[in-house]
Amino acid sequence: MRARSLLIAGTLAAGAAACAQHGQGTSERRLPVAAPTMQTMAHPPTPAQAPVRRVDFATQIQPLLEARCRPCHFAGGKMYARLPFDRAETIVALREKLFTRIKDEKERQPIREFLALNPGSGASHPGGS
Repeated sequence: MRARSLLIAGTLAAGAAACAQHGQGTSERRLPVAAPTMQTMAHPPTPAQAPVRRVDFATQIQPLLEARCRPCHFAGGKMYARLPFDRAETIVALREKLFTRIKDEKERQPIREFLALNPGSGASHPGGS
């Protein structure tokens, strides 16, 4: 950082001297634009990456499923033993097969984000076949 400051100071001083030689007054000083260095060309600044959004099963996914899939897939329902939707592992195993009943894209999006954060094989689901 210090070397760069010295380089910039030297460049500014050289530019001021050149202006003085050509008879330009100090009121019309034009500073030279620094050329990119090898360091800035090799490692251009990267834009800040968006923070990874965490999707919580209990507060974001389960309430959505309760609204759409109750009473069958929750405690006391006829499908609860085979496919309990109050368990995250069931949702990870089923993956996007849930979308046969959940059609609204606004409801699908948090499920997709949850599945992206919880990759599973999706090959089988709780309760067998």
